[in-house]
Amino acid sequence: MTRDVDHDEQTGAVWILGATGRIGSAVAGDLAVRGVPLALVGRDRDRLRKVQADLGKGDLVKIVVADTTEKIAEEIRRERPAVVVNTIGEYAATALPLARACMPDGHYVDLAADLTAVSRLLDLDQEAEAAGSTLVTGAGFGVLGTEALVVKLCEDRPTPARVRVDAIGSVAMKAGPLGAAFAAGMIDTLVTGGRLYANGRLVETRLGGDVQHLTLPDGQRVKTAGAPQGELVAAQRASNAPEVTVTSGLAPTGAIVRALLPLIGKLLSFPALRNFAVRRMAGVKLKATPRPRPHSWGHAVVTWPDGTRREGWLRADDGMDYTANVAAETALRLARGEGKPGAHFPAAALGPDLAVAAGGTFVLN
Repeated sequence: MTRDVDHDEQTGAVWILGATGRIGSAVAGDLAVRGVPLALVGRDRDRLRKVQADLGKGDLVKIVVADTTEKIAEEIRRERPAVVVNTIGEYAATALPLARACMPDGHYVDLAADLTAVSRLLDLDQEAEAAGSTLVTGAGFGVLGTEALVVKLCEDRPTPARVRVDAIGSVAMKAGPLGAAFAAGMIDTLVTGGRLYANGRLVETRLGGDVQHLTLPDGQRVKTAGAPQGELVAAQRASNAPEVTVTSGLAPTGAIVRALLPLIGKLLSFPALRNFAVRRMAGVKLKATPRPRPHSWGHAVVTWPDGTRREGWLRADDGMDYTANVAAETALRLARGEGKPGAHFPAAALGPDLAVAAGGTFVLN
């Protein structure tokens, strides 16, 4: 491992892990424009240098070359950055050692959306609070775009009986490999299987069930289906509702594919098959395609015991770009000391208006 940092210069900086990827480089660009001192962290020195040159911010942007989670954690403990933004994926494995390396006093942000990863980070709540650190998981379109809605709809209201949230992303695909982070997330969703909250408990359900036919506020129609995502836990924590479900626009809605999902999930639960599938999927070459709809939409329906029902939407543009905006805005606010210590989802840590600051618009009924 080689290092291109000066210890004193980098104190207080925001470190971006996976800085050469689509999200990481976008977060770097956003923060560099605001004059935030940065460290770009990754495995490939030449690619890091290119991102550094593209930013054109001179001494404000350093690089750290490290090729394993352990080495990155070692550098975090050595340099003590103010905030670490983890975009490298495999969050169930990478989040805990990296978040712990930030403590005490440093803060951590990741983009995790799978149940295993977000739950593991949230389990660090007491440890982070005692250390004076804020750990934020799910800093992206799906989690924040639904969590913030639930918070807004439940403001000044008693505990609801039921909540359903739907994440309907619209993403323009760039030419190139799918990437390990996205591939791992898709595979782990299949392995986890369906989940929902019933009587306040997280229980199993059929993956791809609960198919919804939704009419978006702009008049377009979409189909979504149940998937075990971090949005589920975020919505339950935001509302305390005993009954919570989640659907996703990324989940398959075709009858044949949905019927095969349980078998596929069982096969991929074997580590060797799972890792093989992630590697193969990560290398799939994508063609550049425009996003399928003008907007990405978060959606929430909240129902109270007396039958009162409220519905709301959060409109964003490209879901991937919005995720980068959320991560950057979260990091900036944590660097300013605005987060409360502990482990949280983004709206819980910084308030639902974070979703607006990142470029979203609430459409509340």
